[in-house]
Amino acid sequence: MAVSTDPIGIDALLDRVRTTYTRITPQEAHAASLAGDALLVDIRYQALRDRDGLIPGALVIERNELEWRLDPQGSHRAAEAASHDVRVVVICNEGYASSLAAASLHTLGLHRATDLTGGFQAWKSAGLPVT
Repeated sequence: MAVSTDPIGIDALLDRVRTTYTRITPQEAHAASLAGDALLVDIRYQALRDRDGLIPGALVIERNELEWRLDPQGSHRAAEAASHDVRVVVICNEGYASSLAAASLHTLGLHRATDLTGGFQAWKSAGLPVT
């Protein structure tokens, strides 16, 4: 199969990958986390976490380590990466990088991976818990 080399731009790429899964709202992510049906994964870099705080219970994995830490077959996986059936909710600052990260996790077989619409900023604006 030939791979297209025509540039599509980041906005088109985001639109394309977001059609492959259903994104969730902060309220849905919070409810799923409380019910034990989702692993919230914060991929923001340290300076943003220091500035804005953390989501209680979220696993912090910076973006450059995400695939290695969440691949259930990987030698560097986090304990929470127990199977390909784990529902991972990726959270970045505003909901852009997390979309690309969720698509990458799908490539690894994490078929329930999704991301948080609006990212951490939407979570915080919704008045959900932050420490």
